[in-house]
Amino acid sequence: MTQAEIQLCSLLLQEHFGEIVEKIGTHLVRTGGQPLRAIAHHTGLPPDQVKKALCVLLQHNVARYQARGPGRVEYEARAGRILRILRFPRYIYTAKTLYGDTGELLVEELLLNGQVTMAALVRRVADRLTETLEDGKTVDYAEVSSTFTRLADTHFVQRCPSVSPAAGEAAAPAPTLLADDKDVYLVPKLNLIGTGKRRRSSDEEAAGEPRTKRQRRDADGSEPAPDDGIYWQANLDRFHQHFRDQAIVHAVANRMDQMSSEIVRTMLRLSEVTTSSNAPFTQPLSSNEIFRSLPPGYNISKQVLDQYLTLLADDPLEFVGKSGESGGGMYVINLHKALASLATATLESAVQERFGSRCARIFRLVLRKKYLEQKQVEDFAMIPAKEAKDMLYRMLSESFISLQEIPKTPDHAPSRTFYLYTVNTLSSAHMLLHRCYKSIANLMERRQFETKENKRLLEKSQRVEAILASMQATGAEEAQLREIEEMITAPERQQLESLKRSVNKLDASEIQVDETIFVLESYTESVAKKS
Repeated sequence: MTQAEIQLCSLLLQEHFGEIVEKIGTHLVRTGGQPLRAIAHHTGLPPDQVKKALCVLLQHNVARYQARGPGRVEYEARAGRILRILRFPRYIYTAKTLYGDTGELLVEELLLNGQVTMAALVRRVADRLTETLEDGKTVDYAEVSSTFTRLADTHFVQRCPSVSPAAGEAAAPAPTLLADDKDVYLVPKLNLIGTGKRRRSSDEEAAGEPRTKRQRRDADGSEPAPDDGIYWQANLDRFHQHFRDQAIVHAVANRMDQMSSEIVRTMLRLSEVTTSSNAPFTQPLSSNEIFRSLPPGYNISKQVLDQYLTLLADDPLEFVGKSGESGGGMYVINLHKALASLATATLESAVQERFGSRCARIFRLVLRKKYLEQKQVEDFAMIPAKEAKDMLYRMLSESFISLQEIPKTPDHAPSRTFYLYTVNTLSSAHMLLHRCYKSIANLMERRQFETKENKRLLEKSQRVEAILASMQATGAEEAQLREIEEMITAPERQQLESLKRSVNKLDASEIQVDETIFVLESYTESVAKKS
């Protein structure tokens, strides 16, 4: 891993899990797999704290363990999974877009807790939804269960690997986890009867006396759910597949028109569950099947659809390919080609923003022609020799363009050597990916600095807001509320507004950079799988 990735992993672990977990997680990212005793020795932490931190990392799927011989278990950090914490807001927003508030809270709870049983998750989400409603209104467990089932059916949530029956053997140093592909999306049949509860719904709780487990079970009106041991987690690969599909649809819309993008969206939707996330092509779909599945709002004839499909198949980008003639023609989406085109467009955009439009023209020219000498670049781009040379060297120094030597003689004499400029898309993508990781780490550090600098003012604002909320609940007069609000002076309020704008801008920048990271990561992973 690069230093930028390690630094970003460290910042994410510290922000979400605290200093102790961050220290152990970062140590494992740097060193690889290590046993418990070695981790405690190198970090200088007590074994009990190391055990608790490892439990947190394992619970949230950012670490794994593996038996290495008799009595030896090594723990290893999953750096790629740690970096996925960046994308949590995007996962949650996607769930909200597709499945409403209930889906949003289900995915949020899964991401925040790592692994949860379905019964506990449904009850927790029902309680949270009930608290947002007016008094007297509640949310049924059955309604939340239905949304959870839909998430499982579309593979956005999946079962965690379960402990194998042989794991209880005394000789085994650690339990063995097994994942059954047949049951990974199988939702257990639970008879969850009841509605969400408010936190202080009874006089007993209002008096500060918490209910016992038996009392809570009786109030819920249901026996303990029979899904103990069946834990669920968010299927991040499925979310990434959705993001990839959305990016392809937007690219087609920008290149052609809305109808073309809707046809591609329909093709992706039909094959989203049947096509694995690392497949090079979607499942072949017939023209008739696509026509039947188009949204009803798009009133186009079969003949017009066939014309659109022909245009898409003939497009130089080759997003859509034709694989047969049966059923009016069989069509697939070339996912590897699409990701390569998206990555290339990202690189072009980065060159244009960094070096200007003339450099972008040279970059696109070299990309299209594959190999060009400096004189050819000057002629084709119609840019003066001095300027073209300067632009090429600037892009060469920052690894957007590479230089390939082709000697005519074995002595590699410069006078008898061709020097060709070319674009190595994969290495350029890796370079830009590294810079994106560094950018996000800088953004996070800046946000933490801004928050730390204004910590006292933020704490004062929170205290004032808490006092106002409690006084409003007791029916205080307007004059009293205004008096409390005036505890924060006008300059302080202005400073708070400025801080809020800065933090919001930094948060938005993180999300935008992560979108670039997603495109580049998807491309590099597809190249690795292809090779």
